[in-house]
Amino acid sequence: MVSNPVNAISTSNYISILFWAVLLGVILNKTASEATRQVLADITAAVSAIVAGIIQFAPFGIMGLIYRTISTSGVSIFIDYGKLLLLLVSTMLIVGLVLNPLLVFLMLRTNPYPLVFRCIKESAFMAFFVRSSAANIPVNMELCRKLGLDEDVYSVSIPLGSTINMDGAAVVITIMTLAATNTVGISVDIPSAIVLCFLATLAACGASGIAGGSLLLIPLACSLFGIQADVAMAVVGVGYIINVVQDSFETALNSSGDVLFTATAEYHSWKKQGKSLPVFLGGTTKTEI
Repeated sequence: MVSNPVNAISTSNYISILFWAVLLGVILNKTASEATRQVLADITAAVSAIVAGIIQFAPFGIMGLIYRTISTSGVSIFIDYGKLLLLLVSTMLIVGLVLNPLLVFLMLRTNPYPLVFRCIKESAFMAFFVRSSAANIPVNMELCRKLGLDEDVYSVSIPLGSTINMDGAAVVITIMTLAATNTVGISVDIPSAIVLCFLATLAACGASGIAGGSLLLIPLACSLFGIQADVAMAVVGVGYIINVVQDSFETALNSSGDVLFTATAEYHSWKKQGKSLPVFLGGTTKTEI
């Protein structure tokens, strides 16, 4: 983590790069002048534009990966890709239909599924097709209004959640990293897997709200196990091959969770204040259908 930052960049030591970036960001936030802030904002915009342009060429790279893979391993390789995709989707469904409802139940002590299914119906379905948490913000804002939530709360939590509430991204980063360790023959014990989950959760907070944004954070998690950058990027390439389905489910989980947890937090405060929950959660307060 405390490696020389220049050496960290040259050797793709992502843990050290992340550490120095956070440290530099904290200090600049306190000491930087407006001119410096504007320069950094301009550099960020330029880098984002370059990355966006490079991503436009991703289909050609994916086509090359598929051609090379089929020519060396045969069409049967798609069975392995299918297994990986099934694991990713199944895990995200477990998070969305089991773990998230459990968290809601622990906070509200009522049947969570009416709220969960409403978020899936009105937020997750739209996010599934647009594949962008940022693009789904207006849908989530409207759903929060229908649920009777305080606009002063959800006008902050929904845009904020679209950038840092990336539970689907955390799932993808973790599973794809474990796939990489399995490929290179690295055995991962339970404590290391827990550390990986924690790191993936933090990394997911920095995932871009665009399609495929979480895949570019896989090398960061792979560096935890000393996996070379070229191997990690090969795993990223596999991620782009299955990206259409994987990213649709991932974004649906990410975006619907923004509304789910915003509503849960506010309804919990209602209970503490003695107010009744909405009718669809067993209370008496009416909300818009």
